[in-house]
Amino acid sequence: MCCFFSSLLLFGPRLAILVGWLLPWGQLRILSAFNGWVTPLIGFIFFPWTTIMYVIVFPVSVFDWIWIGLALMADLAGYAGGARSRNQVPGYHGS
Repeated sequence: MCCFFSSLLLFGPRLAILVGWLLPWGQLRILSAFNGWVTPLIGFIFFPWTTIMYVIVFPVSVFDWIWIGLALMADLAGYAGGARSRNQVPGYHGS
């Protein structure tokens, strides 16, 4: 059950971006939120929660930056939790 939950957290936001891209109006919404295809691709790979939140709140007003900041903290927390778990593995001698 723990592996299923971890997989859902890892692939869930990326799957949501893909489903949003496949919807007829979703592709237009994503492309209108970003200039070009490089930024959404980088967001898809490294910051999926932030990318989803930015597309949802676009065009961004003052209060919307709070939501984007919370999504960024969720992305960074995922990376920090992975690093902490990796350092707790017995016999692991990372850099």
